[in-house]
Amino acid sequence: MILYLHGFRSSPRSFKACVLAERLAELGRSDEWCCPMLPVSPFETIALAESLVAAAPPQPVTVIGSSLGGYFATHLAEKHGWPAVLLNPAVVPQRDLSQYLGEQPLWHGGGSIVVEARHLDELRALGVASITRPERYYLIAATGDEVLDYREMLAHYPGARTRVIEGSDHAISEFPQYVDDVLAFCDQMNAQPPAPKQAA
Repeated sequence: MILYLHGFRSSPRSFKACVLAERLAELGRSDEWCCPMLPVSPFETIALAESLVAAAPPQPVTVIGSSLGGYFATHLAEKHGWPAVLLNPAVVPQRDLSQYLGEQPLWHGGGSIVVEARHLDELRALGVASITRPERYYLIAATGDEVLDYREMLAHYPGARTRVIEGSDHAISEFPQYVDDVLAFCDQMNAQPPAPKQAA
């Protein structure tokens, strides 16, 4: 299973999610793809991701997280031993999202979400102070990210496989150039024996 977690105010219709879904379809691997619409509550997001994996047949799991989804992917990777691909991941979202309290419009399809102070507390509770087993991670960080600071990303994932894209943007507009590399990492990780779960 390739579990994709989208970013804040985003959806399964996000650019990178669509690129990945289309590439997997071309490869005849659509059955591996799982990209849910995430709830606004971070705790509910984690519970949804875990329930989707639990409901699927036993199989290797790689989680791909974009922006805020990268923060969730890191939590899940540490909790369950899953490999993770991080695309311009949020490192301190409880700080970054504090200016977005209240009703916020969604990027795709209309509608909105309401961000509450308790959601920032939930984010804080899900934080990973430092990663273990950096070989489990693949970080893609763009120096031109206009939303998040790529230097925080690099500092938070020391020793991880890392691709720094000079320039680009938060959306990683050149992502089609990297989609096969991302899938190759997923395949490489899934070919290995599962890692032991970290102690709680």
